[in-house]
Amino acid sequence: MPANNPFKAALAARQPQIGLWLSMATPYLAEVSATAGFDWLLIDGEHAPNDLQTTLHALQVLGSYPSQPVVRAVSGEVPLIKQLLDIGAKTLLVPMVDTAEQARTLVSATRYPPQGIRGVGSAVARASLWSSRTDYLDVADDEVCVLVQAETVTALQNLEEICAVDGIDGVFIGPADLAASMGHRGRPGDPEVQAAIEGAMRTIIAGGKAAGTLTSDPALARRYLELGCTFVATGVDVLMYANAARKLAASFREQPSDSAADKPSAAY
Repeated sequence: MPANNPFKAALAARQPQIGLWLSMATPYLAEVSATAGFDWLLIDGEHAPNDLQTTLHALQVLGSYPSQPVVRAVSGEVPLIKQLLDIGAKTLLVPMVDTAEQARTLVSATRYPPQGIRGVGSAVARASLWSSRTDYLDVADDEVCVLVQAETVTALQNLEEICAVDGIDGVFIGPADLAASMGHRGRPGDPEVQAAIEGAMRTIIAGGKAAGTLTSDPALARRYLELGCTFVATGVDVLMYANAARKLAASFREQPSDSAADKPSAAY
């Protein structure tokens, strides 16, 4: 059977992919999000309380929907990469990649020998559907999509070399960490940070890789897409809920309450 990763194919074809960040760490809300029509959904293992089990559950519920799951690892540790691939993650986003050497190690961790160092345990893994995908070992290397996060000044200095690493499919700019690295912690909208982000995006695209990022600002998201970004996350589920809940509560707190004496009593 051929390799199957629609998200990777879309990036290679430079088809813009609009995404949503899943930080709720619950498969129920992940499935709700899958009904919204996003191209991709990010299961966050770095800053959300997801572990291997909850990530597996999210992958299971998303499997019935067109939205493609992307799993962000807590770090680029080789054993963790192996576990995420074995439970069926096909697209990985790895944070804090500062050098081409780190990027090469990550690619190697996603490839079976002799091309890489991924441990061979697919016979008992969800990735091969417990051996029912009989030629999984033949297609697995091509199926995996490797995305790395460039989110420090050091990463931007090494960006051309990172983009030159064979097997890296895309580079994601992390605005919050980049802003902190540049001395603008908490201010990713600072003009200096935004200029660095746009410059990095141009470098990524010129290097033949897909560029991506996250922003909750619709105008900024459209700006990045106009620059040629291929995968852009446009919101975070937990913040969408928090903002909507606070707005709803505030709308009632701000209304003057009528006197109870002016209201008819309810009979029960």
